[in-house]
Amino acid sequence: MKTRQYIISLATLMLALFGLSACNKFLEESPESFIGPDDIPDSKEGVDMFVTGVYSNWLDDMFRWQEFPRVLELDADYISGPDWLFSYLGAGNFQGESSLNKMWTGPYNLINDANIAERYISKMTNVDEAYKNNALGEMYFQEAFAYFLLVRAYGPVPYHDSDVIETGEYHHPRESVEVIYNHIIDMLTQAASLMYTRSDVNYKAGHVSAGSAAGLLAKVYATMAAAAMPEGTEVIVKTGVPYTTAKNTEGEDVNIYLDPQEMSFKKQTVAGYESMDAQALYAKAAEWAKKVIDGQYGIYELSAYDDLWKRTNRMASEMMWGVESNGADDTYRTGVHTFYSGYKNTQGSQFLSSGGWVGCTNNWYKLFDEEDYRVAKGVRHLWRYYYQEDYNGCFFYPQSWSVKVTGRDPLGNYVQEPDEQYSALGYAYQYNTSSECLAFTTKYDDVTNDAIEYPDSYWPFLRYADVLLIYAEAENELGNSAEAMKYLNQVRARSNAKLMDVVLPAINMRSLIIEERAKEFACEGDRRWDLIRWGIYLQAMNAIGGRDDANINKARSERNLLYPIPADEINVNQAINSNNPGWN
Repeated sequence: MKTRQYIISLATLMLALFGLSACNKFLEESPESFIGPDDIPDSKEGVDMFVTGVYSNWLDDMFRWQEFPRVLELDADYISGPDWLFSYLGAGNFQGESSLNKMWTGPYNLINDANIAERYISKMTNVDEAYKNNALGEMYFQEAFAYFLLVRAYGPVPYHDSDVIETGEYHHPRESVEVIYNHIIDMLTQAASLMYTRSDVNYKAGHVSAGSAAGLLAKVYATMAAAAMPEGTEVIVKTGVPYTTAKNTEGEDVNIYLDPQEMSFKKQTVAGYESMDAQALYAKAAEWAKKVIDGQYGIYELSAYDDLWKRTNRMASEMMWGVESNGADDTYRTGVHTFYSGYKNTQGSQFLSSGGWVGCTNNWYKLFDEEDYRVAKGVRHLWRYYYQEDYNGCFFYPQSWSVKVTGRDPLGNYVQEPDEQYSALGYAYQYNTSSECLAFTTKYDDVTNDAIEYPDSYWPFLRYADVLLIYAEAENELGNSAEAMKYLNQVRARSNAKLMDVVLPAINMRSLIIEERAKEFACEGDRRWDLIRWGIYLQAMNAIGGRDDANINKARSERNLLYPIPADEINVNQAINSNNPGWN
């Protein structure tokens, strides 16, 4: 089993692939023939083939079959959707979720391919040294990111310093969390020194750069630092039971959403990080984030909000590392657009045919000021499905819009005439507390063709906004709350959110920064991992009271802190003889 997994991935690498397009994006041409690594030329073209083969793991493995981003996204407090989609993963029964196998095999296949690429590229003699170094830096980055995904999800994991073709070794023991992070830091530090900056004439859009490595390094240090913070560290989270039940004007039970309440959580120990020095790690997080902010690894800036999620903005400097799919090729497709936005009957139609399932909860929506673009523009407020055409129906969100859309409150009591802009549309407005009515993001709406199931899309793994908030977090924990407020406000200003003008105590700043991350990176696969690193995952999930807005089970226990290692790995890898706590 283990051998076969690696061979499948290596076959992807061995495709004579993808000359990079005029737009310098990877994976835009179809593979044309099989060749072995030894047949790849000692040339720039050969380097490109190895590099592109490694990048291809994201699309022709992890994202293609829709396991990604599900395995990163669905187990979080503010995320919800239909029970058939959330399934075992969304309900916390991780061992029943077959798609979680890809969370393990996907990164390890990529790591193996990167090791192969590094071995061959490093031996090339007919390639400009800077070009060769840049390629090696890209490979180090990809490996480091893969290990970052693994160590956050599984804790101690095996480390492979070479590929299985060279060593023939499949049985690697799990290394400690600290050892894995040391490897990640080493690889990213090398990558930052080897890769081109975005302004370099040889930099190829769509690839990672020196700034990507520096930015990810800041995030890695912040992840370690938060996890190493003392047990009992306080974090305030706005959450709670989603709704109460009342009788409507017809005597029927109706769910009425409640406002989230501030709850004080005390950090629990995060296993594997106990011996780490939180202050020293936050100092490193601040150092690397500031290097990016100061332009030492290239110039980065926040995109204007109205441009941020346009498809023409995918190569902008804010997008520091992400995966873009090609809607014209079935091999390099993703379900991102379908999951979050849905596709339509015909291009440009107002009627959704299917999809648009994953959204955020009322507790999340109520975090925002109404003027904040992230809900004013970033959440779908009116939408129509194909089956509503016959009766001129239309869904609306949030529930609190009931009066201005229908003239009646959620219980059916007449309050006033609806706002003219809504009454003029003449729709039969609908709302219910189910997976049909969530805070659906508009982040992934803009695609070339919104009437196909798998159009082009972009999944952001790292944005410049993340670097700014990491810097704010680190400075706050280092005792510099005024500096933290300055960079928190930069992110808020872009979204027309209310700016802070008073420096708050560190505990309040900490909570606001974590909350800002929840607002800024919603539906980007980040929330679970923030809760985990801060040691408040169990408290945040269980504060919901069992079931969320769409009746998804959010009750969690200690075993949910780590994903279970796939049974195939334990059965085959003789160096691993037990699973994570709570999983058989």
